[in-house]
Amino acid sequence: MQSLIAATVVTLFTVASTVAAQAQRADAIIGLQLEPPHLDPTSAAAGAIDQVLYANVFEGLTRFGPNGSVQPGLAASWTISDDGLSYTFQLREGVIFHDGTTFESSDVVFSLDRARAEDSTNAQKALFAGIEGVEALGDSSVRIDLAAPQGNFLFNLAWGDAVMVAPESIEDIKNLPIGTGAFRFEQWRRGDQISLSRNADYWGEAASLEAATFKFISEPTAAYAAMLAGDIDAFYSYPAPENLAQFERDPRFTVLSGNTEGETILAMNNQQAPFDDIRVRKAVSHAIDRQAIIDGAMFGYGTPIGSHFAPHNPDYVDLTANAGFDPALARELLAQAGYAEGFSTTLKLPPPSYARRGGEIIAAQLREVGIEAEISFLEWAQWLEQVFRGYDYGLTIVSHTEPMDINIYARPDYYFQYDNPDFQALMETLAVESDPAVRSALLAQAQTTIAKDFVNGYLFQLALTSVVDAKLKGIWKDAPTQAVDLTGVRWAD
Repeated sequence: MQSLIAATVVTLFTVASTVAAQAQRADAIIGLQLEPPHLDPTSAAAGAIDQVLYANVFEGLTRFGPNGSVQPGLAASWTISDDGLSYTFQLREGVIFHDGTTFESSDVVFSLDRARAEDSTNAQKALFAGIEGVEALGDSSVRIDLAAPQGNFLFNLAWGDAVMVAPESIEDIKNLPIGTGAFRFEQWRRGDQISLSRNADYWGEAASLEAATFKFISEPTAAYAAMLAGDIDAFYSYPAPENLAQFERDPRFTVLSGNTEGETILAMNNQQAPFDDIRVRKAVSHAIDRQAIIDGAMFGYGTPIGSHFAPHNPDYVDLTANAGFDPALARELLAQAGYAEGFSTTLKLPPPSYARRGGEIIAAQLREVGIEAEISFLEWAQWLEQVFRGYDYGLTIVSHTEPMDINIYARPDYYFQYDNPDFQALMETLAVESDPAVRSALLAQAQTTIAKDFVNGYLFQLALTSVVDAKLKGIWKDAPTQAVDLTGVRWAD
């Protein structure tokens, strides 16, 4: 009897200890497919940087909420002059960087002057081109003067490219990111993971998680195995959509299916022959069967698009019929352009599954009309060097996950090198227009212009499908920006 009682006590103690341990858990391991090339969101176009650091480590004057709304960030409030040319921001009190230095107006001046400097390497430098000056008004107030009114100025300041950095930490920011966010950077084991810890001195509401780890798993099969084994607690933007139905049937997991800002495109080098001929670009666009790509590469997850604009945006215009699947027309257009026998080109693919799986399908579709696309698989650093900065490509596939970024088509030096003065003037008009109805009409015109110029092959809006432990709450379902915001993530009681 005594041994039975003792065994019962031990069992109860073990169960109680297990329950207590579960209740006390305050860490989370998040799987991501892509590893950042470095850790400075203000000097690279890689979305993987923002996925780890946006809102967690770095913050801007404004920030995006989970529904895409623009919310106060390090600016507690602001006033706008009657002419729309000056924004005065009141900064939050008691904000310190993770190295213990105080965040103040001089840091805002430094951050924005650095972003818009002539030698700036900021991937979205154009966001700051309209700033005429940034002036500190004491330690906790700053005024930003614009050359012309900008209807999207507060929106632009919410981008990851506009986060606040300090001059004291800028020298090693690519390896040691120091921000003001709810989490501090702890360690980067390259090729493996990045670790964060809760910032005990955070100015706002403390994060529920004491620690967070971003685990980089590039192979879809490995992601599947890690999720099933419980090695990770969530896989953000899960890379193997063929497994989602299985996870949906398993009560241990929740599958989040939402929207992204990711226009997935077959980008064409508009300044490289033969893609400098609109007939060739149009032929490529008509050779593509979007739905076959969505079904084959994404297992049905994704929405066809006909221009560089998100279908969930209220100003979206459905232009998919402009480039309907028509191989016969594609061959006819190629013959008109002098390529009756077809031609060869390069198709350079970055790591994401949508690119590599979709690229195989697109190469087969192009081959049917006489275009031989030589596929090469690139890591992100290679893609940034060869394609984004070097213009050394014919075709590539990438998802543009930045919010409301149709204005990139007004930048002739952007990697697809589209140079249309009329479109550039249109974007200048849009930038200073604040009337919603007029802005809507201008956005419709912009979408139509690039669609009819067949600048790129517009494929689909990338869906966001994440697999999450059913007890982990607060992971965003939608992706209004490139971020895995952990500030509101917690384990359920």
